[in-house]
Amino acid sequence: MLCQNWCRFCQTPFMFSARFRHRSVENVRWHVDQMRARGLRDVRFITPTALSYGSQDESPNLAAVEELLASCKEGIGPDGRVFFGSFPSEIRPEHVTRETLRLVRRFCANKNIIVGAQSGSDRVLGAAKRGHGVEEVRRAVRLGVEEGFQINVDMIFGMPGEDRADVDASLGLARELADLGARIHAHTFMPLPGTPWRDAPPGDVDPATISEVDRLSQRGALYGHWQKQRAHAQRLAAAAEAYPRPGRSRTILPTLGDSC
Repeated sequence: MLCQNWCRFCQTPFMFSARFRHRSVENVRWHVDQMRARGLRDVRFITPTALSYGSQDESPNLAAVEELLASCKEGIGPDGRVFFGSFPSEIRPEHVTRETLRLVRRFCANKNIIVGAQSGSDRVLGAAKRGHGVEEVRRAVRLGVEEGFQINVDMIFGMPGEDRADVDASLGLARELADLGARIHAHTFMPLPGTPWRDAPPGDVDPATISEVDRLSQRGALYGHWQKQRAHAQRLAAAAEAYPRPGRSRTILPTLGDSC
């Protein structure tokens, strides 16, 4: 399932015209049946917005999601497991409600859910065109914990145009969510080819932020390959500089106050 959101750091919508493309329940079930016939027992989905299945707009289509999950659970059999909203998929924070969480719990084996937050700054979220704010993230984590899930929250450090106040807002949100029982999945911004932010400076993390991230990691509240991504971001930026795309204009980076 592809994505129709226009997050400026993400390749998916710009590679596939930012529209949802869903396999039918019948198609998915055929693959699940083939898996079971071959002795495979775990069904997982790859999607950046799991609860958008069957929808063509911003609202979840829970009837379609329930039909999908029920068919997969039936197809994989009593010894199989269905995972939804956990790696390699995630759920957008504004889609997290008690109803959606209980739907996942009813059909799925995963006890954890990944929520895409990306930043603790509404200013940065707006510039990135995430389509949600910080409060939706807080609410999603609170609901998830109350419903008995381990919530993992994706956050990206070094986003284009971040200032100290934005970084502090992200760190503050990370501490707040960790105190609620969530774990932070930390990333460093990478200027990915094909995205509006492909020409942005590679993400970096200053020493004060590194110290705070390390403290969260030591208490078991943060994990991820964000340090390796710092080096990879540098390599991506160097490659883009060395091999500019001929005949095509360079992308102009939006300012953080630009809402277009």
